[in-house]
Amino acid sequence: MREFIVEADGGSRGNPGPAGYGTVVSDAATGEALAEAAEYIGIATNNVAEYRGLLAGLRAAHALDPAARIHVRMDSKLVIEQMSGRWKIKHPDMKPLAAEAKRVFPPGQVTYEWIPRERNKHADRLANEAMDAGAKGTQWSPSTSRAALDTPSAIPVPSGPPGDAAAGAAKARAAMAEAAGNVAAGSRAAGAAPVPQKAAPPSEQRPTTPVTPTEPQPTTTRAQETPGWSAAPDLGAPATLVLLRHGETPLTPQKRFSGSGGTNPSLSDAGREQARRVAEALAKRGTIQAIVASPLARTQETARIVAARLGLDVTIEEGLRETDFGAWEGLTFGEVRERHPDDLNAWLADPEAHPTGGGESFAETAARMEATREKLVAAYQGRTVLLVTHVTPIKTLVRLALGAPPESLFRMELSAASLSAVAYYADGNASVRLFNDTSHLRP
Repeated sequence: MREFIVEADGGSRGNPGPAGYGTVVSDAATGEALAEAAEYIGIATNNVAEYRGLLAGLRAAHALDPAARIHVRMDSKLVIEQMSGRWKIKHPDMKPLAAEAKRVFPPGQVTYEWIPRERNKHADRLANEAMDAGAKGTQWSPSTSRAALDTPSAIPVPSGPPGDAAAGAAKARAAMAEAAGNVAAGSRAAGAAPVPQKAAPPSEQRPTTPVTPTEPQPTTTRAQETPGWSAAPDLGAPATLVLLRHGETPLTPQKRFSGSGGTNPSLSDAGREQARRVAEALAKRGTIQAIVASPLARTQETARIVAARLGLDVTIEEGLRETDFGAWEGLTFGEVRERHPDDLNAWLADPEAHPTGGGESFAETAARMEATREKLVAAYQGRTVLLVTHVTPIKTLVRLALGAPPESLFRMELSAASLSAVAYYADGNASVRLFNDTSHLRP
């Protein structure tokens, strides 16, 4: 039985923008390239282009020998994981393409392997040649390839992009001009781990030493650079939740429990200055498209200061409120240990335990945050939204994104006016993209 290697790739200059794919079929035994194909497909996303490249490669291999065993190699983690059955396919544009790809060969006849991009140069080059051709209003062909094979087994190239060539070229120029005007701020995988510390109240904390903000370093993708906190064209445009803890209140320096059942304090002068400074930092990035805030006074005040600088409105979301700490509201950690030692020990050991007086358990907070997260991700898919909220909600979102256990909440330091970001992708996966502490920006 013959065995073929199918290498495929796709790209989009704008994501979505002018897109194309490339694919090459090789003999697994000799390494000889047997067929190559590429196509400009009009305006599409990276993911769609990658799936189109996979489908074209499988069809080319089937035309050579429908009984052959196929080994697909791509640098798209998304496509490889989804086609291998390890990740779910939720995006409506990718479902039919994946289903069609699975029908080309019988089940079990195709295997999938992820490879680094530098090992997928042939297909990557073909995809870029296809996009270059589309920008000129033409279509790729083997004779116009910059490194055409000496004796390729030609695979027919579809007649052209949707619509006529002139219309396709006009769309390409418009999309590339728009993409060129954007500010790039992406990182493929710039996660950060929480900072360990001794057990302390999950509210109103401030680190003993300043932490230097960490900015994700921009990287150039195979397509045009894209704006945002976490551009990752391999996984599509995520819903990016930028998590801003409110500025200091009078209770913050004393590290007192301050939840949703307490005195509902406003910002201190220091807290308002922190909010103004983080607003300037966000304005310089220029990526926030919406602002959503907890209903409590300190978060609303922080959100209004930022919104005034960014020229945006503030939407209130009840699910973003802080945990209710019951009878511990307004007390320090030491005071709680003196007055309610048994309740405190139970609370530290069990996420189902409640603070004294019937407050909210961490398990209940997590359930609330999961529901709020699903609501916000659905509403802001593909956009970057600033959530102005509190210590426990932010830590919980980060914990859930990392798949960390509940006790990790006590090992994270989260200071006033600090920023974190979590990107949620259409396939259900998430990644912590940024941990950016701005608490040292004090007047």
